[in-house]
Amino acid sequence: DMSHLSDILRWCEHSGRSYWEYVEEREGVDIWEYLSEVWKNMKECIQRGLDTEGVLPGPLNLRRKAADYFIQAGGYKEALKDRGLLFAYALAVSEENASGHTIVTAPTCGACGVLPAVLYHLQKNRGFSDMRIFRALATAGLIGNIVKTNASISGAEVGCQGEVGVACAMASGAATQLLGGSPAQIEYAAEMGLEHHLGMTCDPVCGLVQIPCIERNAYAAARALDSHLYASFSDGIHRVSFDKVVEVMKQTGHDLPSLYKETGEGGLAKDYTQTD
Repeated sequence: DMSHLSDILRWCEHSGRSYWEYVEEREGVDIWEYLSEVWKNMKECIQRGLDTEGVLPGPLNLRRKAADYFIQAGGYKEALKDRGLLFAYALAVSEENASGHTIVTAPTCGACGVLPAVLYHLQKNRGFSDMRIFRALATAGLIGNIVKTNASISGAEVGCQGEVGVACAMASGAATQLLGGSPAQIEYAAEMGLEHHLGMTCDPVCGLVQIPCIERNAYAAARALDSHLYASFSDGIHRVSFDKVVEVMKQTGHDLPSLYKETGEGGLAKDYTQTD
């Protein structure tokens, strides 16, 4: 098995096949049944989150926003409406996570809103079949697994770059595949999704996966679509490979002081108490 995206990219270009075909070859056809279950849970999570109002559990008394964003987005014209809906979908999943409900780790609980939001939005907007979505999920999973194998997807180990940064890379690659990108463009989109989150700290206020985590998921979903767009304007050729960014992310994570890695003691979390 190949554990670097550059090797799998070469395999794709040599064989004329796609990343999802590499996944199918390695995992077997049962992978599609599994991904069908993943997609079902992702959709249900978004729908539940859009329909629920009130306050999230915990001392921050943070109000749920997904339902409001969803309603408000409907009042805008196309471009702003699309962006507002994307935010709503990501918020819905993250708020379900913050409430302790069923979510799909993609790649982690704290970064669970990015990939479902992007795929749900594209399916709603462009009418992609479930099978196309499953193939995009396979590619996203491949990207996440490469990071997990060669670096880390743990906020406690490398900071939020390993959670929301990796989720953004996964969603960037998945979106680019869905929208007809070449293997090289998919690799480029994933590279940008991660590169532009390098150094992102994990500093949850009061140690809860709420502030800044929930908002961060919505923002990263938008950045994933931007990564797709940027890559789609290119021929996919670029200087810094995805694998290089993964290596740098690992080193950056190790260099980050522990204050900025899920301790709730540094960065945004510093000086906040439960009554602030």
